[in-house]
Amino acid sequence: MPAIATPALAADPPQPGGGPLPRTLVLVGLMGAGKTSIGRRLATAMDATFVDADDEIVAAAGMTIPDIFALYGEPSFRALERKVVARLLEQPPMVLALGGGAFIDPETRARVKEKAISVWLRADLDTLVARTARKKGTRPLLDRGDPRDILARLMDERYPIYAEADYTVDTTDEAHDAVVERVRALLPPATKEA
Repeated sequence: MPAIATPALAADPPQPGGGPLPRTLVLVGLMGAGKTSIGRRLATAMDATFVDADDEIVAAAGMTIPDIFALYGEPSFRALERKVVARLLEQPPMVLALGGGAFIDPETRARVKEKAISVWLRADLDTLVARTARKKGTRPLLDRGDPRDILARLMDERYPIYAEADYTVDTTDEAHDAVVERVRALLPPATKEA
């Protein structure tokens, strides 16, 4: 299987305003858990930079994630994802939303444990199905059959691994700001005050 040609990675994210976080705060969870929307709000509340790893992968590859999957397959996508996340974890601290499969990779998970604080945004099946239905065609894994069945299988496979995150916060259809406050309440004092 051909490897994806990796052009220069996207520019380094800007330094956060105010004081930087002491460590990167990584959000993990299945697609639809709210990593991007909660991550943006969390970064704003903590005066930090927000980065979505999927956006960085798109910039690095010069094509969309569905195109990467279609042209090169999931293994090549995962290899690129691993490289991009490793680079991001070497940057100044930020709020970083990982794609749903990134934390499953043992190498990426070990890097996150070494370099960052991780928070699993855990959602129930109904919440995930409702949220992912709003973005049809942008989630290649869900294009392979019934989304509810696929999400249920991914929950069975991935939730035990997501449970290795430093913290777990349940998320439903409540206001994202409430989830942000629950995440902040769990973090070590030095992180909350950053």
